[in-house]
Amino acid sequence: MGKYFGTDGFRGKVNVSLTAEHAYKIGRFLGWYYNQCKARRGEDGPARMVIGKDTRRSSYMLEDCLCGGLTASGADVYLLHVTTTPSVAYIARVDGFDCGIMISASHNPYFDNGIKLLNGAGEKMDEQVIALTEDYLDGRLEAFGQLWPELPYAQMEHIGRTVDYVAGRNRYIGYLISLGLYSFRGKKVGLDCANGSAWTIAKAVFDALGASTYVIHAEPNGVNINENAGSTHIESLQKLVVEQGLDVGFAYDGDADRCLCVDETGRAISGDQIMYLCGRYLKSRGKLLNNRVVTTVMSNLGLYKALDAAGIEYAKTAVGDKYVYEYMAQHGDSIGGEQSGHIIFSEFASTGDGILTSLKVMEAMLAQKQPLSKLTAPVTIYPQVLFNVRVKDKAAAQADPAVQAAVQTQADRLGDAGRVLVRESGTEPLLRVMAEAETEDLCRDCVERIIQAVRDGGHEAK
Repeated sequence: MGKYFGTDGFRGKVNVSLTAEHAYKIGRFLGWYYNQCKARRGEDGPARMVIGKDTRRSSYMLEDCLCGGLTASGADVYLLHVTTTPSVAYIARVDGFDCGIMISASHNPYFDNGIKLLNGAGEKMDEQVIALTEDYLDGRLEAFGQLWPELPYAQMEHIGRTVDYVAGRNRYIGYLISLGLYSFRGKKVGLDCANGSAWTIAKAVFDALGASTYVIHAEPNGVNINENAGSTHIESLQKLVVEQGLDVGFAYDGDADRCLCVDETGRAISGDQIMYLCGRYLKSRGKLLNNRVVTTVMSNLGLYKALDAAGIEYAKTAVGDKYVYEYMAQHGDSIGGEQSGHIIFSEFASTGDGILTSLKVMEAMLAQKQPLSKLTAPVTIYPQVLFNVRVKDKAAAQADPAVQAAVQTQADRLGDAGRVLVRESGTEPLLRVMAEAETEDLCRDCVERIIQAVRDGGHEAK
């Protein structure tokens, strides 16, 4: 994790920790850097960037500033307008762009925003380029063997331009529709679009595949993204599914790179349960590469027990879909993801894709002629308590012998019937303390004892 960019981009409160100037300078650097790379490879023509954004009011400002910086450095910018993060990744990959940029703070409230960078393969940006971007933001850029106190501006015919590229977003919609192997005719499907990026795309895909769609939170006004809506507030979708007698419901986050489900009984289905049912389905079709599902350390103990019973192996990575994808790409796995609903199907995408995930859940249901409740029944979700404690120094707090002893004591106490996990936040000065056990009270007691050790060591930030 860098000074500005965390595991999922540069994120912060707009014009406080993430400003219009930051966006302009990021554009200045990326436009210059990729033009330099092309020139050094002997390639003609300007660098080409593709940009998407979510529905936040500030996304338009950040888009304008990025475009100003990119074109001032001589890059051409193609605008997808309001779209999803996975659509930017898809178009960057299939249309040969030098990089992709998504303006979104995912599931955060409207007053936050973020800048996510993707490479030309539609993957999270290479760490080397992120580090150089941060160096430029701090005025100490050294690249291509020399110091750059300032970057040259493009001049005359070399100044970049912006291009309306809504056709790219439409092609992504067509791609998703092409992945539907079964007709959804006769199925009643609820879609919670979080007043975000999925607000027109999800319905278009499900309508094209024949579903009867019931859509909520698809009226963005710039400040209502994720507000009591979407994958972080799934209650209204649960109510919709029960009241309308729907077969299934899908909830997306602000930029639609994650998806959670609601089964026909109104029960919320987590990313862990999605990975289980899709993993078993792929295994039954002989398509579960390495017979393995890739998870993070935050996945529920119940998932691992269910995978063991199904004869499916699993790997655990650090938290973040970036790390899940890196592991999958390195080892050739077909499915992985996070409890929060970032699910990656490597055959079809290079990042988590909420709408794609919902299509794959529908495929598993239709192919097996089973409701979602039955397909996920083997996964018993253990109660889990997670508490964030703000600390002065994450590494120092976690390395404290007294804190480590408290963690080990609680782990020994739970044994095979639970677990504890203490990890550093990738984006904030927090320690995340989590416990899983047979009862919520036991979880809470374990977490409180560990947090007390953090406080007794003087690590808590007031």
